[in-house]
Amino acid sequence: MTATGGQPSGGGPFVVGVDSSTQSTKALVVDVATGEVVARGQAPHRVTGGAGRESDPEQWWDALGEALRQCGEAARRAGAVSVGGQQHGLVTLDTAGRPVRPALLWNDVRSAPQRDRLVERLGGAEAWARRTGSVPAPAFTVTKWAWLMENEPEAAKAAAAVRLPHDYLTGRLTGRGTTDRGDASGTGWWTGSGGPGGSYDEEILDLVGLDPALLPEVVPPGEPAGEVRADLEDLPLPGGALVAAGTGDNMAAALGLGLRPGRPVLSLGTSGTVYAVAGQRPSDPTGTVSGFAAAHGDWLPLACTLNCTLAVDRVAALFGLDRESVEPGGSAVVLPFLDGERTPNLPYASGLLHGLRHDTTAGQVLQAAYDGAVYALLAALDLVLDADADPDAPILLIGGGARGVAWRETVRRLSGRPVLVPAASELVALGAAAQAAGVLTGEDPVEVAQRWGTDRGEFFDAVGRDEEAVARLAATLDAAGPLLQGV
Repeated sequence: MTATGGQPSGGGPFVVGVDSSTQSTKALVVDVATGEVVARGQAPHRVTGGAGRESDPEQWWDALGEALRQCGEAARRAGAVSVGGQQHGLVTLDTAGRPVRPALLWNDVRSAPQRDRLVERLGGAEAWARRTGSVPAPAFTVTKWAWLMENEPEAAKAAAAVRLPHDYLTGRLTGRGTTDRGDASGTGWWTGSGGPGGSYDEEILDLVGLDPALLPEVVPPGEPAGEVRADLEDLPLPGGALVAAGTGDNMAAALGLGLRPGRPVLSLGTSGTVYAVAGQRPSDPTGTVSGFAAAHGDWLPLACTLNCTLAVDRVAALFGLDRESVEPGGSAVVLPFLDGERTPNLPYASGLLHGLRHDTTAGQVLQAAYDGAVYALLAALDLVLDADADPDAPILLIGGGARGVAWRETVRRLSGRPVLVPAASELVALGAAAQAAGVLTGEDPVEVAQRWGTDRGEFFDAVGRDEEAVARLAATLDAAGPLLQGV
């Protein structure tokens, strides 16, 4: 396996899987026959701070080029490529295909007031869940478009195309406007009916003043979005290589794990997610579970928190601690909702620290921050899983936090379930690579990932559930309702 570019050792064919996340773009060149990663590259993005979270989409394209150049000759031998990208972001393009303004990212929650009005205007949360499978959160693209229409009408008027982050990169590769059912299901304006790719809900589009002609074509599972343009001379990909439809990052990670129904996944990244593959789309009027589509044709019910590793790292930094410097015991409770929260649905919340005593240590407060972040995810786990799912099945723990001992042990202690940490750490890019392999060879991408053995890793037995900590968190969250609901 080569860490950067060079002469690949495998015989191929090769595919490229891309993970365009909030902070960076990663590219992997994978041998389809063996699953060996023969080359990799990575380049960073910049995200604005302050009230919003925005990023220039052209940065993503530049980062993709740099990541591919780091892959060297292996990238030039690829027969297909696929992009997995951060979900929900609003990308507006002008008639020349250039960004009208920086993209509004998934963790930009300025659209919370627009979200509240949209839910009411369509008939309430139950109506949204019935029509789209999800009650939109401020992360959803439909709320961001409503915010843009209200706050920057000239930018909205200048938009000749509306895309998601992965759509933007796929479109630059192919010259076509496409998306897939997985990422489209996180917009709030896509419905699962109307054929293999689903369709857009024109009543919802009319509600927010968005012309459906501005939206991309939804490519059905297993079909390519196009080919790499021959005129992309600065990009180290062969012209004519197949380009898969791509998908959202959570859908790509599910592909990367070769996920089958009933296996719970807990992903610890900038955001935290809990999801599992299901045969039918859920419809949760509470908004806790989003009824997303899986990239390969099933469904991917998912619950997401905005505050995960970044929030806990911030608490560690406030105390001058290493992120692993946790201490057991104490009565402190931390609800680390530093940027508002999506699960539970508290978009106006801020962080809360309760239960300090004279003998409370900084390490105990840090452990309480881990507990608060993990509790919010585990509280949604039962809603995500089908009724016939095995309650003792191991949790597949992925994302950057899965490598941390404190994160892993907190999940074990608060869940009471065994945990499996896959050895493969770049599951979004691997899932994209599996999708690329599927369009190249005609295989089911889930079977490709299973053949690659991407879910193999270290297994940790269950430990007794910390009922006292769970009860303390539940009671604090309930009692703090008025504080957390405030604007």
